[in-house]
Amino acid sequence: MSTAPASRSARPSVRIALVTTTAALTAVAASACSTSSSHTSDTAATGSSSDKTIQVVAAENFWGSIASQLGGSHVKVTSIINNPNTDPHDYEPTAADARTVAGAQYTIVNGIGYDAWADKLLAANPGSGRTQLKIGDLVGIKPGGNPHRWYSPDNVHQAIEKITADYKKTDPADAAYFDQQKTAFETKTLAGYNKLIADIKAKYAGTPIGASESIVTPLAEGLGLKMLTPETFLDAMSEGSDPTAKDKTTIDQQIKNKKIKIYVYNSQNSTPDVQAQVKEAKAQGIPVATVTETLTPAGATFQQWQTSQLQGIEQALAKATGK
Repeated sequence: MSTAPASRSARPSVRIALVTTTAALTAVAASACSTSSSHTSDTAATGSSSDKTIQVVAAENFWGSIASQLGGSHVKVTSIINNPNTDPHDYEPTAADARTVAGAQYTIVNGIGYDAWADKLLAANPGSGRTQLKIGDLVGIKPGGNPHRWYSPDNVHQAIEKITADYKKTDPADAAYFDQQKTAFETKTLAGYNKLIADIKAKYAGTPIGASESIVTPLAEGLGLKMLTPETFLDAMSEGSDPTAKDKTTIDQQIKNKKIKIYVYNSQNSTPDVQAQVKEAKAQGIPVATVTETLTPAGATFQQWQTSQLQGIEQALAKATGK
Protein backbone atom coordinates (compact mmCIF):
# COMPACT_ATOMS: atom_id res chain seq x y z
CA MET A 1 0.00 0.00 0.00
CA SER A 2 1.30 3.43 -0.91
CA THR A 3 2.07 5.70 2.01
CA ALA A 4 1.99 9.47 2.15
CA PRO A 5 5.43 10.88 1.34
CA ALA A 6 6.90 14.12 2.62
CA SER A 7 6.54 15.44 -0.90
CA ARG A 8 4.16 14.45 -3.68
CA SER A 9 6.51 15.07 -6.58
CA ALA A 10 6.24 11.42 -7.63
CA ARG A 11 2.52 11.72 -8.39
CA PRO A 12 2.60 12.00 -12.22
CA SER A 13 4.59 8.78 -12.70
CA VAL A 14 2.38 6.94 -10.25
CA ARG A 15 -0.78 7.97 -12.08
CA ILE A 16 0.65 6.72 -15.38
CA ALA A 17 1.43 3.42 -13.72
CA LEU A 18 -2.15 3.14 -12.52
CA VAL A 19 -3.39 2.63 -16.07
CA THR A 20 -1.35 -0.56 -16.26
CA THR A 21 -2.26 -1.60 -12.74
CA THR A 22 -5.99 -1.20 -13.29
CA ALA A 23 -5.91 -3.00 -16.63
CA ALA A 24 -4.29 -5.95 -14.90
CA LEU A 25 -7.04 -5.96 -12.32
CA THR A 26 -9.74 -6.38 -14.96
CA ALA A 27 -8.90 -10.03 -15.42
CA VAL A 28 -9.02 -10.59 -11.68
CA ALA A 29 -12.45 -9.02 -11.40
CA ALA A 30 -13.98 -10.68 -14.44
CA SER A 31 -15.17 -13.65 -12.43
CA ALA A 32 -15.58 -11.78 -9.16
CA CYS A 33 -18.77 -11.62 -7.16
CA SER A 34 -19.65 -9.68 -4.03
CA THR A 35 -16.94 -10.40 -1.49
CA SER A 36 -15.80 -9.18 1.85
CA SER A 37 -12.75 -6.94 2.01
CA SER A 38 -9.88 -6.49 4.41
CA HIS A 39 -10.76 -2.81 4.55
CA THR A 40 -12.73 -1.56 7.54
CA SER A 41 -16.51 -1.47 7.26
CA ASP A 42 -18.40 0.90 9.54
CA THR A 43 -22.02 -0.25 9.71
CA ALA A 44 -24.48 0.92 12.34
CA ALA A 45 -26.70 -1.65 14.06
CA THR A 46 -30.21 -0.23 14.04
CA GLY A 47 -33.73 -1.47 13.42
CA SER A 48 -35.04 -2.04 9.91
CA SER A 49 -38.18 -2.88 7.99
CA SER A 50 -36.54 -5.36 5.60
CA ASP A 51 -33.40 -7.45 5.50
CA LYS A 52 -31.89 -5.90 2.36
CA THR A 53 -28.30 -4.71 2.63
CA ILE A 54 -26.81 -2.44 -0.04
CA GLN A 55 -23.16 -3.18 -0.84
CA VAL A 56 -21.42 0.22 -0.89
CA VAL A 57 -17.84 1.02 -1.86
CA ALA A 58 -16.34 4.46 -1.17
CA ALA A 59 -12.99 5.43 -2.63
CA GLU A 60 -12.12 7.35 0.57
CA ASN A 61 -13.18 6.84 4.17
CA PHE A 62 -14.37 10.40 4.77
CA TRP A 63 -17.22 9.75 2.31
CA GLY A 64 -17.48 6.15 3.49
CA SER A 65 -18.05 7.21 7.10
CA ILE A 66 -20.93 9.46 6.08
CA ALA A 67 -22.41 6.79 3.78
CA SER A 68 -22.25 4.18 6.53
CA GLN A 69 -24.00 6.33 9.09
CA LEU A 70 -26.71 7.33 6.63
CA GLY A 71 -27.37 3.72 5.65
CA GLY A 72 -27.27 2.18 9.11
CA SER A 73 -28.20 -1.50 9.17
CA HIS A 74 -29.20 -1.47 5.50
CA VAL A 75 -25.73 -0.89 4.10
CA LYS A 76 -22.33 -2.50 4.24
CA VAL A 77 -19.75 0.15 3.43
CA THR A 78 -16.19 -0.62 2.39
CA SER A 79 -13.75 2.30 2.14
CA ILE A 80 -10.74 1.60 -0.06
CA ILE A 81 -8.65 4.40 1.46
CA ASN A 82 -8.90 3.96 5.22
CA ASN A 83 -5.33 4.29 6.47
CA PRO A 84 -4.15 7.76 7.63
CA ASN A 85 -0.74 7.02 6.09
CA THR A 86 -2.16 6.39 2.61
CA ASP A 87 -2.10 9.22 0.09
CA PRO A 88 -5.38 9.05 -1.90
CA HIS A 89 -3.71 10.83 -4.84
CA ASP A 90 -1.14 8.10 -5.31
CA TYR A 91 -2.99 4.97 -4.24
CA GLU A 92 -2.44 1.83 -6.30
CA PRO A 93 -5.52 -0.46 -6.34
CA THR A 94 -5.12 -4.11 -5.42
CA ALA A 95 -6.79 -7.26 -6.72
CA ALA A 96 -8.93 -7.27 -3.56
CA ASP A 97 -10.11 -3.74 -4.43
CA ALA A 98 -11.12 -4.96 -7.88
CA ARG A 99 -13.18 -7.80 -6.41
CA THR A 100 -14.83 -5.43 -3.93
CA VAL A 101 -15.75 -2.91 -6.62
CA ALA A 102 -17.09 -5.66 -8.90
CA GLY A 103 -19.60 -6.62 -6.20
CA ALA A 104 -20.67 -3.09 -5.31
CA GLN A 105 -24.24 -1.91 -5.83
CA TYR A 106 -23.36 1.70 -5.03
CA THR A 107 -20.04 3.51 -5.32
CA ILE A 108 -18.85 6.92 -4.13
CA VAL A 109 -15.85 8.57 -5.77
CA ASN A 110 -14.58 12.07 -5.01
CA GLY A 111 -13.64 12.97 -8.57
CA ILE A 112 -12.16 16.31 -9.74
CA GLY A 113 -8.90 14.51 -10.50
CA TYR A 114 -8.38 13.59 -6.86
CA ASP A 115 -8.81 9.83 -7.20
CA ALA A 116 -8.36 9.07 -10.90
CA TRP A 117 -7.36 5.54 -9.92
CA ALA A 118 -10.93 4.97 -8.68
CA ASP A 119 -12.44 6.03 -12.01
CA LYS A 120 -10.18 3.56 -13.80
CA LEU A 121 -11.00 0.83 -11.30
CA LEU A 122 -14.74 1.32 -11.79
CA ALA A 123 -14.42 1.39 -15.58
CA ALA A 124 -12.37 -1.80 -15.55
CA ASN A 125 -14.84 -3.58 -13.27
CA PRO A 126 -18.37 -2.76 -14.46
CA GLY A 127 -21.20 -3.92 -12.24
CA SER A 128 -24.71 -4.78 -13.37
CA GLY A 129 -27.13 -2.08 -12.24
CA ARG A 130 -24.54 -0.32 -10.11
CA THR A 131 -25.27 3.27 -9.11
CA GLN A 132 -22.28 5.61 -9.07
CA LEU A 133 -21.90 8.93 -7.29
CA LYS A 134 -19.08 11.29 -8.19
CA ILE A 135 -18.97 14.13 -5.68
CA GLY A 136 -17.33 16.57 -8.09
CA ASP A 137 -20.16 16.18 -10.58
CA LEU A 138 -22.74 16.52 -7.80
CA VAL A 139 -21.38 19.85 -6.54
CA GLY A 140 -20.47 21.21 -9.98
CA ILE A 141 -16.69 21.35 -9.63
CA LYS A 142 -14.86 20.43 -12.83
CA PRO A 143 -11.40 18.83 -13.12
CA GLY A 144 -8.83 21.48 -12.31
CA GLY A 145 -10.95 22.87 -9.50
CA ASN A 146 -10.30 22.34 -5.80
CA PRO A 147 -11.05 18.63 -5.17
CA HIS A 148 -11.21 18.73 -1.37
CA ARG A 149 -15.00 18.96 -1.19
CA TRP A 150 -15.35 17.08 2.12
CA TYR A 151 -13.91 20.24 3.69
CA SER A 152 -16.80 22.30 2.33
CA PRO A 153 -19.73 22.22 4.81
CA ASP A 154 -22.19 23.04 2.01
CA ASN A 155 -20.87 20.22 -0.19
CA VAL A 156 -21.01 17.76 2.71
CA HIS A 157 -24.71 18.48 3.15
CA GLN A 158 -25.26 18.14 -0.62
CA ALA A 159 -23.62 14.71 -0.46
CA ILE A 160 -25.82 13.69 2.47
CA GLU A 161 -28.95 14.55 0.50
CA LYS A 162 -27.77 12.71 -2.62
CA ILE A 163 -26.58 9.56 -0.85
CA THR A 164 -29.91 9.30 0.97
CA ALA A 165 -31.85 9.78 -2.26
CA ASP A 166 -29.75 7.09 -3.98
CA TYR A 167 -30.30 4.66 -1.09
CA LYS A 168 -34.05 5.20 -1.37
CA LYS A 169 -33.98 4.46 -5.11
CA THR A 170 -31.89 1.32 -4.56
CA ASP A 171 -34.04 0.08 -1.68
CA PRO A 172 -37.50 1.73 -1.92
CA ALA A 173 -38.99 -0.52 0.77
CA ASP A 174 -36.77 1.16 3.35
CA ALA A 175 -37.18 4.76 2.17
CA ALA A 176 -38.70 5.87 5.48
CA TYR A 177 -35.79 4.31 7.35
CA PHE A 178 -33.24 6.20 5.25
CA ASP A 179 -35.14 9.46 5.81
CA GLN A 180 -34.98 8.86 9.56
CA GLN A 181 -31.25 8.12 9.35
CA LYS A 182 -30.63 11.35 7.44
CA THR A 183 -32.65 13.48 9.85
CA ALA A 184 -30.88 12.01 12.87
CA PHE A 185 -27.47 12.40 11.25
CA GLU A 186 -27.97 16.04 10.27
CA THR A 187 -29.72 17.22 13.45
CA LYS A 188 -28.06 15.11 16.14
CA THR A 189 -24.90 13.42 14.90
CA LEU A 190 -23.58 16.53 13.12
CA ALA A 191 -24.89 18.95 15.76
CA GLY A 192 -21.43 19.70 17.16
CA TYR A 193 -19.91 20.04 13.69
CA ASN A 194 -22.68 22.39 12.54
CA LYS A 195 -22.49 24.50 15.71
CA LEU A 196 -18.72 24.96 15.50
CA ILE A 197 -18.99 26.10 11.88
CA ALA A 198 -21.76 28.57 12.73
CA ASP A 199 -19.95 29.88 15.82
CA ILE A 200 -16.61 30.38 14.04
CA LYS A 201 -18.29 32.11 11.13
CA ALA A 202 -20.27 34.41 13.43
CA LYS A 203 -17.29 35.32 15.60
CA TYR A 204 -14.30 35.34 13.25
CA ALA A 205 -15.64 36.04 9.73
CA GLY A 206 -13.13 38.01 7.69
CA THR A 207 -10.14 37.03 9.83
CA PRO A 208 -7.04 36.66 7.61
CA ILE A 209 -5.34 33.26 7.73
CA GLY A 210 -2.49 31.43 6.03
CA ALA A 211 -2.38 27.78 5.01
CA SER A 212 -0.04 25.13 3.69
CA GLU A 213 -2.18 23.85 0.82
CA SER A 214 -5.53 24.03 -0.96
CA ILE A 215 -7.16 21.45 1.30
CA VAL A 216 -7.85 24.34 3.70
CA THR A 217 -9.53 26.60 1.13
CA PRO A 218 -13.04 25.07 1.09
CA LEU A 219 -13.10 25.06 4.88
CA ALA A 220 -11.92 28.67 5.08
CA GLU A 221 -14.71 29.62 2.69
CA GLY A 222 -17.25 27.71 4.77
CA LEU A 223 -16.04 29.44 7.93
CA GLY A 224 -15.96 32.89 6.36
CA LEU A 225 -12.22 33.28 6.91
CA LYS A 226 -10.00 35.26 4.52
CA MET A 227 -7.27 33.17 2.88
CA LEU A 228 -4.16 35.29 2.24
CA THR A 229 -1.81 32.54 1.06
CA PRO A 230 -1.37 32.73 -2.76
CA GLU A 231 -3.58 30.16 -4.48
CA THR A 232 -0.67 29.18 -6.71
CA PHE A 233 1.30 28.10 -3.63
CA LEU A 234 -1.66 26.20 -2.16
CA ASP A 235 -2.20 24.34 -5.43
CA ALA A 236 1.48 23.56 -5.88
CA MET A 237 1.69 21.99 -2.45
CA SER A 238 -1.46 19.94 -3.00
CA GLU A 239 -0.25 18.71 -6.39
CA GLY A 240 3.27 17.89 -5.26
CA SER A 241 5.00 20.47 -7.44
CA ASP A 242 7.57 23.04 -6.42
CA PRO A 243 6.23 26.43 -5.27
CA THR A 244 7.69 29.57 -6.81
CA ALA A 245 10.25 31.69 -5.03
CA LYS A 246 7.87 34.64 -5.34
CA ASP A 247 5.10 32.80 -3.50
CA LYS A 248 7.45 31.67 -0.74
CA THR A 249 8.66 35.24 -0.29
CA THR A 250 5.09 36.52 -0.13
CA ILE A 251 4.22 34.00 2.58
CA ASP A 252 7.41 34.76 4.53
CA GLN A 253 6.44 38.44 4.54
CA GLN A 254 2.88 37.67 5.60
CA ILE A 255 4.18 35.72 8.57
CA LYS A 256 6.95 38.18 9.46
CA ASN A 257 4.58 41.16 9.36
CA LYS A 258 1.79 39.18 11.08
CA LYS A 259 -0.67 39.82 8.27
CA ILE A 260 -2.20 36.42 9.04
CA LYS A 261 -3.78 35.66 12.41
CA ILE A 262 -3.38 31.87 12.28
CA TYR A 263 -1.63 29.32 10.08
CA VAL A 264 -3.36 26.04 9.18
CA TYR A 265 -1.40 23.15 7.74
CA ASN A 266 -1.97 19.60 6.57
CA SER A 267 0.22 17.48 8.82
CA GLN A 268 0.05 14.57 6.33
CA ASN A 269 1.85 16.63 3.69
CA SER A 270 4.46 18.58 5.63
CA THR A 271 7.24 19.44 3.17
CA PRO A 272 10.42 21.34 4.14
CA ASP A 273 8.81 24.57 2.87
CA VAL A 274 5.75 24.00 5.05
CA GLN A 275 7.85 23.01 8.05
CA ALA A 276 9.81 26.25 7.68
CA GLN A 277 6.58 28.26 7.57
CA VAL A 278 5.17 26.51 10.64
CA LYS A 279 8.40 27.15 12.53
CA GLU A 280 8.43 30.83 11.59
CA ALA A 281 4.74 31.28 12.42
CA LYS A 282 5.33 29.88 15.89
CA ALA A 283 8.39 32.08 16.32
CA GLN A 284 6.26 35.12 15.48
CA GLY A 285 3.59 34.08 17.98
CA ILE A 286 1.08 33.14 15.28
CA PRO A 287 -1.08 30.21 16.46
CA VAL A 288 -0.83 27.09 14.30
CA ALA A 289 -3.70 24.64 13.73
CA THR A 290 -3.50 21.30 11.92
CA VAL A 291 -5.76 19.35 9.60
CA THR A 292 -5.31 16.02 7.84
CA GLU A 293 -6.37 14.76 4.44
CA THR A 294 -8.10 11.59 5.62
CA LEU A 295 -9.79 10.40 8.82
CA THR A 296 -7.41 10.66 11.76
CA PRO A 297 -7.01 8.69 13.93
CA ALA A 298 -7.85 5.51 12.04
CA GLY A 299 -11.36 4.42 12.96
CA ALA A 300 -12.62 7.92 13.72
CA THR A 301 -15.96 8.99 12.27
CA PHE A 302 -16.27 11.93 9.93
CA GLN A 303 -17.81 14.10 12.65
CA GLN A 304 -15.24 13.16 15.32
CA TRP A 305 -12.40 14.03 12.94
CA GLN A 306 -13.86 17.29 11.67
CA THR A 307 -15.08 18.47 15.06
CA SER A 308 -11.65 17.96 16.60
CA GLN A 309 -10.01 19.97 13.81
CA LEU A 310 -12.61 22.74 14.03
CA GLN A 311 -12.02 22.99 17.76
CA GLY A 312 -8.31 23.42 17.09
CA ILE A 313 -8.97 26.19 14.57
CA GLU A 314 -11.43 27.90 16.92
CA GLN A 315 -8.89 27.81 19.77
CA ALA A 316 -6.18 29.22 17.49
CA LEU A 317 -8.48 32.04 16.37
CA ALA A 318 -9.46 32.84 19.96
CA LYS A 319 -5.80 33.00 20.99
CA ALA A 320 -4.89 35.17 18.01
CA THR A 321 -7.74 37.65 18.28
CA GLY A 322 -8.55 37.65 22.00
CA LYS A 323 -12.24 37.04 21.17
